[in-house]
Amino acid sequence: DIDVDFEHQRREEVIQYIYAKYGRERAALAATVIRYKPKSAIRDCGKALGLELAQVERLAKTLAWWDRRQNLPKRMREAGFDPESPTILRLLALVDALLGFPRHLSQHVGGFVIARGLLSRLVPIENAAMMDRSVIQWDKDDLDALGLMKVDVLALGMLSAIRRALELISAEKGASFAMSDVPPEDPAVYAMIQQADTVGVFQIESRAQMSMLPRLKPHCFYDLVMQVAIIRPGPIQGDMIHPFLRRRNGQEPVTYPHPKLKPILERTLGVPLFQEQGMRMAMEAAGFSAGEADRLRRAMGHKRSRERMAELYPPLVEGMVRNGIPREDADKLFHMLEGFADYGFPESHAASFALLAYASAYVKCHEPAIFCAAILNVQPMGFYSTEVLVNDARRHDVVVKPIVVNESEWWSFVDSDGALRLGFHLVRGMGEVQRSRLERTLTHGDREFSDLVDFARRTELERDALENLAAAGAFVRWFPTRREAMWALRGLDEREARGELGRAMEIVDEPEPALPALSAVEQTTLDIHATGVSDVQPIAHVRSFLDAQNVLAASRLPAMPQNLVCKIGGLVITRQRPGTAKGFVFLTIEDETGLVNVIVRPDVYERYRRTIRGSQCLIVEGVLQKEQGCIDVIMKRCWSLDAHGTTEKVRARNFH
Repeated sequence: DIDVDFEHQRREEVIQYIYAKYGRERAALAATVIRYKPKSAIRDCGKALGLELAQVERLAKTLAWWDRRQNLPKRMREAGFDPESPTILRLLALVDALLGFPRHLSQHVGGFVIARGLLSRLVPIENAAMMDRSVIQWDKDDLDALGLMKVDVLALGMLSAIRRALELISAEKGASFAMSDVPPEDPAVYAMIQQADTVGVFQIESRAQMSMLPRLKPHCFYDLVMQVAIIRPGPIQGDMIHPFLRRRNGQEPVTYPHPKLKPILERTLGVPLFQEQGMRMAMEAAGFSAGEADRLRRAMGHKRSRERMAELYPPLVEGMVRNGIPREDADKLFHMLEGFADYGFPESHAASFALLAYASAYVKCHEPAIFCAAILNVQPMGFYSTEVLVNDARRHDVVVKPIVVNESEWWSFVDSDGALRLGFHLVRGMGEVQRSRLERTLTHGDREFSDLVDFARRTELERDALENLAAAGAFVRWFPTRREAMWALRGLDEREARGELGRAMEIVDEPEPALPALSAVEQTTLDIHATGVSDVQPIAHVRSFLDAQNVLAASRLPAMPQNLVCKIGGLVITRQRPGTAKGFVFLTIEDETGLVNVIVRPDVYERYRRTIRGSQCLIVEGVLQKEQGCIDVIMKRCWSLDAHGTTEKVRARNFH
């Protein structure tokens, strides 16, 4: 099983190269079986029982991925349904029967099987629904059982972002600037990382990573390798994180379960972080052969890894005891190894990810405008939305210029004065067809448009795209206000085409209207509706209300005392509930001054579940927690915040 990451924007190019090189009779994508989960089971069963689509959606939206079968009646009641009614009882019975059952066969994310001869002699294949693709009819795990080689052609958004950033830096410098030109071990980069100033940086931008960075304080590349690896289910479930931090901070001596393990665990302070260490520990401490260690590796990576690890418990522990390790320590060692059953992270994988993390952090540190432009051009990816990334750039003193016809290009770029100029790609309604029309016009012929009619005629954009451009203020060169631009669009008389232009447009003569000016709130609402990016962060419009309620801005929290009971408020930009978090939910709240991490205990989440899941903006009351530079608010209660409709089109990135 070989994994290769490619730029996600060029992944289809790689896939078609493989088909062209080996032929569709010798290469095909693996399949994966999609199974019923609560939401999909509710949707399909609800439709089958004749419930209205609105009812089905209301039911489905009340569920989270972690909701168990016993929670379903309670969730039904929360959605306004009687769980004892005959229809709902039948629905619950059908959903219960369907959970975990195969729903449909789908394409693997990129797993290719390539054969020397005809692939159809080994496995059944079929044409995929997507054009120019062939799919094996078996699940990827069946291929593993048969020992067929699989190459995973994976897509990595950060590779696309780094490539675009390097191109922009090269253009700025007037000379080629490649990954190999990024200076290693830059102190300024590590200083930024230690402060958890890593919004948008590869791998170390999540809430969990940000809370770890001020504690671990990476100051060299191998520290970054360990940082990438430590926030994983394996180290977390193996109870390895806190001992590692205590030892790193000098609060606990570095010890080893057995002298033989010192060469294996010395670099990671006696705590196993990597899959390779787990295999070597089994060989040194338990006397495993290379073949038995490989069996351990395969057990760690198997989807039923817990059962496979349980089978290896007796030989592992008995082997350790024979080598002089007390049984109590042997059980602890096995518990560490068992953690890798959830996610064994190889050191080589962590090193390659750390390289990308460092490169992206370097660009963010030294070229924040270029970093923001590059990452905007590869959205959606990562933890944060376009609005959050742009707001973070502004907090790093980047001047952000809006989308303007005759100034902007399709992609965002950095102007000669160092400012970030937003691109047409951010405008809603600009799909592939609209993009091709606009890029064709910008690439061929005169890029200067004389007026709205000239722009509409030559680009041939659909009316929705034109209206969103007007709402975004892109026609400011010809119309002082957005309302005037949108009114002018209403006057475009569209007629059937003649000649090469495809259609002709002209403005019908009419008196000039007296249009009221947009309020600040209306302008922010239009910005977010049209592009997802606003000149003013929405919470700024309600700051006076928040101040009257004693709600602190994010920028004030570092100066506040530990354990202060306080209130914070803002836009919910991420929701997380990791499988290793024992029911805890983590929110990221953004106001006009910065980000706040909020920790929600399971009982508090259950009490405020509908508010947390359904509100775009929240006021949170809780206890301020400060530890080694990491600031969190432990929620006690919360309620919705009215942002005057400015956030209606904002969608949080939820990692449930």
